[in-house]
Amino acid sequence: MTTHDDAETSTETAHETSWSANLEGPEHAADRDMMVGEALAAVEHTTSGNHVNLVTHGDHGHPSTYLYAELREAFDGVDVEYVDQCGCGGHVTRVHVEE
Repeated sequence: MTTHDDAETSTETAHETSWSANLEGPEHAADRDMMVGEALAAVEHTTSGNHVNLVTHGDHGHPSTYLYAELREAFDGVDVEYVDQCGCGGHVTRVHVEE
């Protein structure tokens, strides 16, 4: 299971392997729009054939209520899958970027 300790914050380069993006910081709890923007950037920086685990802050609730439609609207060819809730209260969503 992916935890926030496994997650990265960098979206400065393209990730050519599957990876996890940490969106659980206090700044993410305070600003859901910023968190959604960073989630979209993480998917954008994931190369086709790979996935990114978006580890979102638990204060915003289940990501299906605010994130999934945003992802599907922004990207063609992605598969969005709920993985699990972290022990810390956050949520892990796996976004597969199709080839």
